[in-house]
Amino acid sequence: MKYLASMIFCALLGLLSAQASASTFRCGTQLVSLGDRSFQVLRKCGEPVNREVVGYTLGEFDRREMRIEEWVYGPRNGMLYFLRFEGGRLTRIDGRRDS
Repeated sequence: MKYLASMIFCALLGLLSAQASASTFRCGTQLVSLGDRSFQVLRKCGEPVNREVVGYTLGEFDRREMRIEEWVYGPRNGMLYFLRFEGGRLTRIDGRRDS
């Protein structure tokens, strides 16, 4: 029983320390969702605090190269938000505590 309780505690601790991932991001009254284009996010949220190209990936059927960008917004309520774009489309939204 103690073993099971300690395993559950360790699992919960791991979940709490992990970064938060979401499918939407709020910018004032606007909502940004996975799949949105970069110009839509820019129009809704304004210029990010940081914007950089982090690499390139091959598109469908390895026919074309797609640019991977990471935009940073925040801090908002102690959180930094990292938005990842592949080929101009929002593919990932992560939130991390600002330390």
